[in-house]
Order: sequence, then structure tokens, then C-alpha cells
Amino acid sequence: MAIRPPQAFHASRTAESGLGILEHELAAERASALGRHGQKLEASLARLRQWSAEGGQEDEATRLALVHDAADALWALFIQREVCGLRDNRDIVRRYGIPSEVLSKVGTVRSR
Repeated sequence: MAIRPPQAFHASRTAESGLGILEHELAAERASALGRHGQKLEASLARLRQWSAEGGQEDEATRLALVHDAADALWALFIQREVCGLRDNRDIVRRYGIPSEVLSKVGTVRSR
């Protein structure tokens, strides 16, 4: 009786083919896009926090625009995470300290 090693231990031939190279490039682009979306979210949250810290409470329209910008950046990050196969967004909400007013605006359309 001959014993063969499991197929999982054989070197994959897709790594040498064009398909393996393409998959590697696509994974790198997905990771890069995920990082860019994270940076955009950080920047929009920083603008919102800075505006609140400076005491610009009398201009409600500016605050609402900043909240919507942060919600749009968060929504884009959620979508990019799903493209990467990451379905649970609770970690992102905790990690970035997303305010509840921003979360409530995610996916909404601004009225003009």
C-alpha cells in the first residue's frame, strides 16, 4: 500500500503562474486602499474633534457638514473592509472612537 502526502503540503503551482501574480497584486491593492480609507477617516475625525475643541458651537451647519464628512469616510472604510473579507466593524468603531452622531449618519444621503 502506497502512502501519499496530503495535497496541502505540495507547493502551489498558482504562485508561479500569472494568476498567482495577479492575486498578489490585487491583495496588495486592497490592502493599500484599506489604509488610504483609514487615513481619510482619521483626518475627517480629527477635523471634527478640532472644530469641537475650538468652540465653534454657534455654526451648526459647519458641524453637520463635518459629521457628514466623517460618516462618508467611515462608510467608505466599511465597504473597503467588506471587499477585503472583514465583516465585523465593531473593532473599527472602538479603535477610531467613532462618535454615535457619526455612526447614525453612515449611509445616509445629505439633503441639499
